[in-house]
Amino acid sequence: MVFGFGTIVFGFSTSLVLSLSALFVIGAADMVSVNIRCSLVQLATPDVSRGRVSAVNMLFVGTSSELGAFESGLVAALIGAVPCVVVGGVGVLLAAAIWARVFPSLRQVERIPSADSAIE
Repeated sequence: MVFGFGTIVFGFSTSLVLSLSALFVIGAADMVSVNIRCSLVQLATPDVSRGRVSAVNMLFVGTSSELGAFESGLVAALIGAVPCVVVGGVGVLLAAAIWARVFPSLRQVERIPSADSAIE
């Protein structure tokens, strides 16, 4: 949700300092998210499936980035860059809220399981 709020701030910003600060927050939130997701995939996947699951995860991450860039360019051409960025930020907030509701176990993870507990 931090990523979404940062995106909305960036979309409305007319100040260079605020825009750069929002981009910093967006980048930091993305890096935290990537690290948590990658760690959960690595530690929660059984050893025999880890390579395949990681490959599928990387495929989806790479593909979604490319499709997202295409979609953002298309929407920006239709409604303008600023509304596109703001709508994208709102979309991130909605997606995060829906995912938190649909997958409550992910929201309730307090710590990454140790390798020993993942085997049990």
